[in-house]
Amino acid sequence: MLPRLSSDRFTAEAGYRVMVQVPAPEAAALRAAILAEDPLKWGDYDQVSHETGGVQRFRSLPGGVNAPTEAAVEVPCLELSFFLPDGAARLERVIRAIYRAHPYEEPVIQVVAALRTCHIRGLDQDNPNRFWNRADADWVPRAHRRGVPGTPQPGTEDKREA
Repeated sequence: MLPRLSSDRFTAEAGYRVMVQVPAPEAAALRAAILAEDPLKWGDYDQVSHETGGVQRFRSLPGGVNAPTEAAVEVPCLELSFFLPDGAARLERVIRAIYRAHPYEEPVIQVVAALRTCHIRGLDQDNPNRFWNRADADWVPRAHRRGVPGTPQPGTEDKREA
């Protein structure tokens, strides 16, 4: 059972963490299929997902489409993970989309009960650890850097030195 959290800094929401392994060249198509079913919204953002690279190992057993293998084989893959708010219908739609778009006979999909937090808008904007309150780091997307049309977001001020 997930804990109930109460805070004046963030909200908490129960749902599911979905993780799916996919060969790296197929990840963009799979992500597009998932996004066609759900926007993967997280607070003030959408299309929120995470990819971790690695190697998937498996041995084909008799009975599947692929010929059985004596030893395990390896495929470079990514693990795509994302959060879905609680709701069986939404979860089922997304998993069906994964099955339609995935290149495997048996996609490796894991669904785990999870709790996510979302900030309460307007709090802590002057925190010196926030990227907009310090010099642009290399990881800051171009669209969020100072001096790029469209930034800063309304309600924020550039508190850094020029």
